[in-house]
Amino acid sequence: MEENTPNRMPLIGEAAPAFTAVTTQGEINFPADYAGKWVILFSHPADFTPVCTTEFMTFASMADEFKALNTELVGLSVDSLYAHIAWLRKIQELEWNGMKNVEVKFPLIEDIRMNVANKYGMIQPGQSNTQAVRAVFVIDPDGKIRTILYYPLSMGRNFDEIKRIILALQKADKDKVATPADWRPGDDTIVPTAGSCGVAKERMESKADDVYCLDWFMCFKKEKK
Repeated sequence: MEENTPNRMPLIGEAAPAFTAVTTQGEINFPADYAGKWVILFSHPADFTPVCTTEFMTFASMADEFKALNTELVGLSVDSLYAHIAWLRKIQELEWNGMKNVEVKFPLIEDIRMNVANKYGMIQPGQSNTQAVRAVFVIDPDGKIRTILYYPLSMGRNFDEIKRIILALQKADKDKVATPADWRPGDDTIVPTAGSCGVAKERMESKADDVYCLDWFMCFKKEKK
């Protein structure tokens, strides 16, 4: 197989494809270097483009928020390392949406041969053969893919949603629950659906203070206020 031949796109629940790459912060071995941490691996179409610039300013300004959630950021485009460095230096000179003097400290992968982009299905011919789409892979501390988002070249990402995804996944793992539509920290969560008639009956008859049911298959756990 040629190095730049697209592979099957990895799926949610699978191990994140491994690679070694040169970045603006030195060489990384992925995902091994991030064992025990959550990772947001994201691609952008090209350096020195306006949508990408707003995204990098936003990601960099939120880097500490993600670190507080044990989450690291790793960017990628098919540009060269030197183009990356020049672009990130230029970003520091810009001011947009209240952000200025923004320093991008997370690694940005050089992927001229598209090896990593093809491992992750980031090159989509319907959009471009030479640019990666705006992909986001959320990878858990065990190196498993937990969420995949794809945006077209023209659309900037919603960073509040990306952070909400991290919070929701961590909540689900910690408390063994699911999160309802538009869940935010502090909202009630959903307990696993009853797996037997007996459990369903118990739940509907339960007087527990911390759980309430709309029906046997839809029970919520109250969040402590």
